[in-house]
Amino acid sequence: MVDGMDGDTLYTIGELARRTGLPVRTIRFYSDEGVVPPSGRTAAGYRLYDTAAAARLDLVRTLRDLGIDLGTVRRLLDHEIGVGDVATAHAGALDVQIRTLRLRRAVLRAVAKRGSSPEEIELMHKLARLSDEERRRIITDFIDESFAGLDLNPDFAAKMRSALPELPDDPEPEQVDAWVELAELVGDPGFRAAVRRMAEAQAADISGGSYPDDPVRLAELTREKVDQAIADGVAPDTDAARPIVDDLAGAYADASQTTDGAEFRRDLLARMETGTDRRAERYWQLLAIINGWPVPPTLTPLFEWFIEALRASKTTGTSETNGAHNANGTNEANGTS
Repeated sequence: MVDGMDGDTLYTIGELARRTGLPVRTIRFYSDEGVVPPSGRTAAGYRLYDTAAAARLDLVRTLRDLGIDLGTVRRLLDHEIGVGDVATAHAGALDVQIRTLRLRRAVLRAVAKRGSSPEEIELMHKLARLSDEERRRIITDFIDESFAGLDLNPDFAAKMRSALPELPDDPEPEQVDAWVELAELVGDPGFRAAVRRMAEAQAADISGGSYPDDPVRLAELTREKVDQAIADGVAPDTDAARPIVDDLAGAYADASQTTDGAEFRRDLLARMETGTDRRAERYWQLLAIINGWPVPPTLTPLFEWFIEALRASKTTGTSETNGAHNANGTNEANGTS
């Protein structure tokens, strides 16, 4: 150390390196770049740094440790930009990095849990890295293709378009698994074709005036009656199932403002077969897992029971004589069997 003309202490580059813990080559690089210029030189031409230069070097090291690039550091030190602006921009960049690291951690945990193959690992990593907007676009593209040109129930269409995957910043392995499965599902041509058929059937019912006035109530009624039938051990192809089929078919007929009978049951069976797909139910369950919503119960087996029972009633035949139902959906005397 030497004293400057104004009494300030001056440090050689080696002394400054020992004082700050930075390598000599790093300090020399900062000097050459003009970020921490020397305060003077010795008679032999060696660089000297005063206390202000040492403080400037400490600040540069802090900023670089935070990941701020050297060009921004220079502009900050030259007062071309404010500290607040730099901090805000860098905090945003760090948020992105932190989110990326959390996603990578979730993928690794999912891989460890599943024992994934190299191909699965690559797919999981690729899908997890997508932005929120890119994830939403995968689903909206699927919905657009499925519903294009069709006049659907507005409530149903709105529900489909509003329920989009929102993978959290720090997802659980199960949420990563669910997102990968959902992306594979909506990319499956077979599933896309099945959903298109469902949408076309709904549009045809609406156009023909046969769409039920309260499909949610019908679904709840089906669940209630079939759940009880299964609990009682009633098989769908037995005589014991026929009163249940009669009640449900009557309710569906009333909701469609038509009359139960063989022709109606043929149409109802076709609609139920088109609209009952375990993959469609899985779609909603996966969305719920990703978004942290309550997962809907598995109901498809109940509707499959009803389909089997409808087939059985079609095979054994139904009475179309006096087959009308009253307003509450119960059979009239000598109604459908």
